[in-house]
Order: sequence, then C-alpha cells, then structure tokens
Amino acid sequence: MKQDLIQYVEDNFVTTKEFPKFKAGDTITVSYRIVEGSKERIQQFQGVVLQIAGTGATKTFTIRKISGGVGVERIFPFATPLISDIVVNKHGVVRRSRIFYLRNLTGKKARIKEKRG
Repeated sequence: MKQDLIQYVEDNFVTTKEFPKFKAGDTITVSYRIVEGSKERIQQFQGVVLQIAGTGATKTFTIRKISGGVGVERIFPFATPLISDIVVNKHGVVRRSRIFYLRNLTGKKARIKEKRG
C-alpha cells in the first residue's frame, strides 16, 4: 500500500525534464540557474561525471572539474527545476559506474579516453 502511494505520487506530481543519456566518464556541461536575492543568472559547470546514484525522484549525479588547480565536485539532483540544460560534450570509456579513483590522479593519468563514433 505504502509503496503504491509513493509510486503514484512520483508518477503524477514529480516532474523531471528529459535530459540526454550520459554515464560515468562522460564530460558534460550543466547550465544551472542561480538565484541571488532578486537576480537570476545561469552558471555553467563543466566536468566529468563521477557517478549516477539513486532512483526516481532522488536520483542524483556527481560532476568533478579542476578549477585553479583544485578539484571541485558538485552533486546535482535530476528532479530540480534549477537545471535548465545538460549538454554531453564527450562520451568517455571507463569500466566502472563510479570512478572515484579519478580523485587521486593528476596530470595525464587523469585523462579519460574518448569513445569513437
């Protein structure tokens, strides 16, 4: 009974936008709407997808980029209205669905091969 109610609410009331398919290892650009007081702006965050976690309304993805020599990670929920667009820049070739080992690599070792075709 409880599971049916949760499924009903997710199906009818939780709206998620359709985004392109991506997986761990892909390089994507997320356009995220930021509200500061009465002003709004769109900030783009480009990086490598480390993981996709959760299901349904709680599904999230983690992106990592290097900014000023420091690694920056950000977790985005799929079901937020603040994401205006996601663009897949490159499809990477990795063997795992969670590539946390990328955190310890620097320089050329941190590169991910690009999928051809």
